[in-house]
Amino acid sequence: SPMEPAETPLFVLAHASDIHFGAIDDPRVVEALVAEINAAAVDLVCVSGDLTQRARAREFDAARTLLARFEAPYVVVPGNHDVYQWWNPIKRVFRPLRRYRREITDDLTPSFEQGNGARGLAVLGINSAYGRTRKGGHIASAMRAAMQTFFGSKPTDTFKVLVLHHHLTRLRALGRHDVSRKAPPTLALAQTLGVDLILCGHLHISHVEAVGNDAPVPGAIETLGRGARRVVIASAGTATSTRGRGKHRQANFYNLVRVFADRFEIVERRFDPAAGAFADVDVRAFARV
Repeated sequence: SPMEPAETPLFVLAHASDIHFGAIDDPRVVEALVAEINAAAVDLVCVSGDLTQRARAREFDAARTLLARFEAPYVVVPGNHDVYQWWNPIKRVFRPLRRYRREITDDLTPSFEQGNGARGLAVLGINSAYGRTRKGGHIASAMRAAMQTFFGSKPTDTFKVLVLHHHLTRLRALGRHDVSRKAPPTLALAQTLGVDLILCGHLHISHVEAVGNDAPVPGAIETLGRGARRVVIASAGTATSTRGRGKHRQANFYNLVRVFADRFEIVERRFDPAAGAFADVDVRAFARV
């Protein structure tokens, strides 16, 4: 089980991504994920897309069953694997998320709120998965409008979390990788609105990095001007599938996010096949801005 902090957090989030039903070889990973998240008594589960491998009905059935097993509420967004595949071109272009919307949720900007002010949490999910785009994703203007409406109405000291599937900037530690279309204005808006944490996935590599004015990582973010407000990006590995990449090939991860009055911690947890359970592999702490 996760190592408990000495101090009680204001709230705890679980972040899982890239479930990929249809590409899961070890069912113990799914069982461990559900058991551990439920045992951690989290306030919210955030699932950042790619619930399925091929957007098939039986894969969505399995995904819906998984979400229902979480005892906490959840915010879920689709990924590029959740749109109809290219062998179904009409549906992919004109009704890409029809099956996702029918089987999982019709809400493409799901949100969650708890508490208020400095002891408040505001989480918004946005859709970056469209049939016309390639796998890199696209952020439509309606999604930025939803961000403005939701986050813009919250007190500045509320802890604000944005959930989406694709990446909004290149992170050097991840090598060459996809970045969503319209990522620069979306990331800039997130910073203007005071978003503290962005939860995403897509790359199947677990990585946490701060970008912005107190995160001097050369070249990590070319789209932000000097003095841009810091935001932390947590890119989760694949939670349950065999599709890990790079240094995390054949590895499964999820994150626990613990938010305190003065800081927040992101705990990366990796599945140990020998133990049949996840274990902490890294903890990063960031001061609340």
